[in-house]
Amino acid sequence: MLNQTYPFALPDLPYANDALAPVLTAETLSFHYGKHFQTYITNLNKALEPHTDLHALTLGQLLDGSHPLPESARTAILNNGGGAYNHDVYFKGLAPAPRGPEGKLLALIEEAYGSLDAFKEAFAAACLAVFGSGWAVLVLNAEGKLQIVPLKNQETVLPMGVKPLLTVDVWEHAYYLQYQNLRARYVQSLWDILGFPVIT
Repeated sequence: MLNQTYPFALPDLPYANDALAPVLTAETLSFHYGKHFQTYITNLNKALEPHTDLHALTLGQLLDGSHPLPESARTAILNNGGGAYNHDVYFKGLAPAPRGPEGKLLALIEEAYGSLDAFKEAFAAACLAVFGSGWAVLVLNAEGKLQIVPLKNQETVLPMGVKPLLTVDVWEHAYYLQYQNLRARYVQSLWDILGFPVIT
């Protein structure tokens, strides 16, 4: 969605609704993707509709701080645009048959955390440390180093000038149908469907 412009549309889910079961059931995925993700997009379009001067901007340009937003719509654009962007990155990072980190990414993980297991512990801790609703994102920063960034609500990493590599949604709507209040169990289960990107 990063390069889409108004009117924004829900992208196609890159796998079947039941492809991530049992970690995320078809019901959970359908509710999260088809209801919550869609709602952010719908509300983003509503916020942008009267502001025709913003229609040519991509989602990335709306969120990265490079263009001024009208004060009357700023909060709605950032909240709903952030929700749309974060969900897009999250769902694209899930896979029925995920790939573990390899090559340069694995080397960076071992350099930063000592081992893959230690990284998983640090990343899970960041997911659990987010108070209330938000996200945990593994990014590659401007210095070429890995960093785990916790985000509140619908903040994004776009203004930070970093590249997101792995994103976990820790809003309750992402897991409550299956895991109720057990965020730690949800996060642990995600390792079976989180796909690590290849970086060069």
